[in-house]
Amino acid sequence: MNVPMAKAKAQLSELVKRAQAGEEINLTRHGEIVATLSAPARPGGSKGLFGALKGQIWISDDFDELGPEWDEYIK
Repeated sequence: MNVPMAKAKAQLSELVKRAQAGEEINLTRHGEIVATLSAPARPGGSKGLFGALKGQIWISDDFDELGPEWDEYIK
């Protein structure tokens, strides 16, 4: 939905309610879109990265063991 800036000033509360409901409101000046009102992204709304590579990565059992070259540093 495109709304001229002059009209948006008078209807801001209504436009925000519509944006919260999921509608995208384009604010225009001289017919050109200058801003967009939309609801913020909701947490969990999109697939997160945590666990995205499950089963695709392998870590060696000795991953956190230091070799003998570190002996002088850990004494």
